[in-house]
Amino acid sequence: MMKSPKLEEERRLEEELLIPILMGEHVIKLAEEAKSSKVECRELAKKVEVLCNSLRGVVRVVSGNHQSLNERPIRRMVKELLKNLEKTLALVRRCKHQVGVGVLKHVLTIRSTGDFRKVWNLLESSNGDMMWLLSIFESRGTNIALSPITNNDPILAWVWTYIYTLQLGNPNDCADAATELGALAQITDRNRFIIMEEGGVLPLLKVLKDSAFPDCQVAAANALANVVSDDQQKIVGFLLNNLAVPVIVQVLSDAVFRVRVSVANLVSAMADQEPLAREEFIKANVTKPLVSLLSIDTVLAEPIAARNGIHSVLQNLSEADPDPDGSSGRGREADQSPELRNDVKVSCAKALWKLSKGCLLACKKITETKGLLCLAKIVGSESGELRLNCLMAVMEIAAVAESNVELRRGALKSTAPASKAVLNQLLRVIRQENDSSLLIPAIKSIGSLARNFPGKVPHVLGPLVTHLGNKDMNVVSEVIIALVKFVCVENYNCVDHSKVILELDGIPKLMILLKINGRQQVYGLKLLCYLTLNVGNSKVLEQERVLSTLDKLGHLVLAQNPDLKELFTKAIHHLTLYQPGVQFHRQPLVYGL
Repeated sequence: MMKSPKLEEERRLEEELLIPILMGEHVIKLAEEAKSSKVECRELAKKVEVLCNSLRGVVRVVSGNHQSLNERPIRRMVKELLKNLEKTLALVRRCKHQVGVGVLKHVLTIRSTGDFRKVWNLLESSNGDMMWLLSIFESRGTNIALSPITNNDPILAWVWTYIYTLQLGNPNDCADAATELGALAQITDRNRFIIMEEGGVLPLLKVLKDSAFPDCQVAAANALANVVSDDQQKIVGFLLNNLAVPVIVQVLSDAVFRVRVSVANLVSAMADQEPLAREEFIKANVTKPLVSLLSIDTVLAEPIAARNGIHSVLQNLSEADPDPDGSSGRGREADQSPELRNDVKVSCAKALWKLSKGCLLACKKITETKGLLCLAKIVGSESGELRLNCLMAVMEIAAVAESNVELRRGALKSTAPASKAVLNQLLRVIRQENDSSLLIPAIKSIGSLARNFPGKVPHVLGPLVTHLGNKDMNVVSEVIIALVKFVCVENYNCVDHSKVILELDGIPKLMILLKINGRQQVYGLKLLCYLTLNVGNSKVLEQERVLSTLDKLGHLVLAQNPDLKELFTKAIHHLTLYQPGVQFHRQPLVYGL
């Protein structure tokens, strides 16, 4: 009959503990047979006997515990203990024979006294480690103290103690231990790696999964989020390899509201660090609880479902959590204050934002359900962090759609109801808001969808052109980048869009910006070149002295951006075709480069 891996693991640890016990008994036997330094050997034997008794106590705890205890501290201490016992054994062996007389005996006795003192101190240290373990087991992890082996690294002792508390402590102590681990993780990268390497991640995950106490779950989720923050792909990978994603999604679906806030933040932290985590979460259908929780206070009309019949209605209903309040099997949470409900929505919106970043699978899943419509509604009706997170999610979905024809022409086509709702809210933000943190994602989203718009869309381009006069140069740069996407040659309607920009007096605004050195200047010249190629026969270009501007700024810009050389060459050549005679009076800008 095969033994389970868990039992095999415990057996191996018990065997590892048996080795120093047997070695200790051998030391005691040799000490009793010593012919020289008998007193010192007897004292060593007593110390080794105490140590063996402590080891046996550890064995009893390990073998009698119903769950696997963290083995890292035990194995490390046993490894150090074996080294110390080997030194003790070598010293005792030297005392098996009678030492000579005279000066040699005196010299050897002095040397042996120093050796005995060193070995005694080593055994004292190892016994201190064993006593520390026993005290931790007895107090169920609540006895915060340093073991001798961690005197130079107290973080290690704290991490070990908190991990044992997670495994052995009562719910209150367990919540405190998870909180302390989370606090340590916030301090340094080293602390985060120590928590993982010393076996702290899986106990936290177990508390998150198994605990019937929301305080413990909240503390565990917060701690895990702190552990995986700040470019910790290795730790996120460890969680993925240990099947953390299904556990996290299940808790997000079942737990009470305040737990869901922390778990959604954990989803965000993992998705932010590792692209593979995004795909794993989407495969585990994390969008179902996230979108359902995000829409708890939002009425979503789904005309497309009604038009497609009962099958679509049922399909959309299946994507919604039938119990968003977490009352199924858990009891309704007493405190569902407006603040708590808002916190849930904020955290879920952030999770959708982080999941959507560069992940086609996530974007498809969100747009296939009511997720996109929900984001649009909240952008239009809410404020603060919730609105911003939803805008950021829309921005990431649009960015993915920009490079994916199927997504862009499918769920995000301009005639789709959800896409229409999103567009209306994006334009509303661009027209009405002054906050750059809101303006920039809205402008980027419009730019990413530039190839979706038909030829004449002054209602879309008008708000963008207006912001060419914004005082915030970061906003201006994003506007210019977005307009470039409307007028570049890859856009089928680039000529029509260019004409609209001219009609909206975009050229004069752009020419003013080109006088200011900065990031917007390079993008502005690129936009000017595309406008020249598309509507080079316009009198506005001649009136605004566009050719002169290209001449003036060309050398400086092209020196730093040689990839624009071909575009500049074409633009200048095109202008000379519509401004006869001008080529005889200009410096050879591009051709001489």
